[in-house]
Amino acid sequence: MLSIEHFYLLLALFVLYAGLRNLRERRFVHAAFWTLLAVLFAAGRPVLDAVKGGDQLPAQFAGAAVIALALLATRMRREHIEEVPQAQRLASALRLGHWLFVPALIIPVVTVLIVLLGPKIVIGGTPLFGEGSITLIGLALACVLGTFAAILVTRERPAAALGEGRRLLDTMGWAALLPLVLATLGGVFAASGVGEAVASIVSALIPADSRLACVLAYGLGMVLFTMIMGNAFAAFPVMTAGIGLPLLVQEHGAAPAILGSIGMLTGYCGTLMTPMAANFNLVPAALLELDDPNAVIRVQLPTAIPLLLVNLALMYWLAFR
Repeated sequence: MLSIEHFYLLLALFVLYAGLRNLRERRFVHAAFWTLLAVLFAAGRPVLDAVKGGDQLPAQFAGAAVIALALLATRMRREHIEEVPQAQRLASALRLGHWLFVPALIIPVVTVLIVLLGPKIVIGGTPLFGEGSITLIGLALACVLGTFAAILVTRERPAAALGEGRRLLDTMGWAALLPLVLATLGGVFAASGVGEAVASIVSALIPADSRLACVLAYGLGMVLFTMIMGNAFAAFPVMTAGIGLPLLVQEHGAAPAILGSIGMLTGYCGTLMTPMAANFNLVPAALLELDDPNAVIRVQLPTAIPLLLVNLALMYWLAFR
């Protein structure tokens, strides 16, 4: 039975490989960062239960390890890692042509197929896929299959996949971990009652009987929280619980589906304007080795601000029709 914990263990092994490669190259800070992260991926209770490995590490160790990762991240420096010469890469691209897209297309196709058909696959009376998010399991398996497809298409050795994966991981550096941390932060905020606190503060600062004021508070709040947490999905439950449901839906009668969909799109305007959205803004700058880490954000600002204004107008016009 496949579960997401098996893929966490596989991810831990890959991250450990990156740590050992850095250790061999005497990049000790990077080696410590990736090795410690590999231990955290591999040592949780669900992973150990899945592989019959015993008790998980104490929670205190996990907390100390997260603090250590934050400290190590301040010492990590982006360095150019040797890759295949450009002439060889260009020749390979011309030779392979559109076949280069096959491994990338396998990932969404396989993910969708597993989401739709995975729960129905049973072998010997046991479901093939275990408990947990079938979407995450499908995505993880699709990535593994995409890796094998890339090896077949390019006719490279399997070691090349590990080497290039490690090179990309080191090029991104600590920013590769930021989406995971920010998603966790959103869950912590929602569970700790931040939405209720936001509702009380907003009610005290704005005229709650004004539909326009509540729309502006909700839309701008989505942008602000998205810029803080780097993820509109993390900001959505906080702002919807604090402003969207009590003030706009219950008090002013806004349509929940319209309000939620435009509210999420409004949050994405904040994604375009924040370095906290590392996978959208910092990672491309790192992969392209740009001198200005905020170059992507600067280019996106002329799109983000007009789109924000349009979304606020659409929310006010459509949600109350």
